[in-house]
Amino acid sequence: MSLVSEFNDYRQRMNEKIMAADNKVIKRFFNLDTNTYQEGALDVRTKEMLGLACSMVLRCDDCIKYHLGKCHEEGINDTEIYEVFAIANLIGGSIVIPHFRRAVEYWEALKEESATPAPPHAEHTA
Repeated sequence: MSLVSEFNDYRQRMNEKIMAADNKVIKRFFNLDTNTYQEGALDVRTKEMLGLACSMVLRCDDCIKYHLGKCHEEGINDTEIYEVFAIANLIGGSIVIPHFRRAVEYWEALKEESATPAPPHAEHTA
């Protein structure tokens, strides 16, 4: 299983389990997160790049992977993503570097996976 598939499958499985608990506060929090990243005064691309930079500074590898995936879906290119990486490293300092390395690894995996055609009848998990 690829790095990207493993992350997406785990995230989906656990989100389903969390939502099945039917906790109103948790559902509202998840909904707030979803609504925050929708088109508004800022476009989705910008919001995802902001989310990525903040996640890197906060050193949350799962959040970094999530926002990298969304940035990839939004068509953000290598030059743009490396500018986000530069901002995150500048603001976060050298402690961000290990997360930066993992972010680059995940970004490369996203690009590689999208360049490889999916086998027939394969499910796509986004």
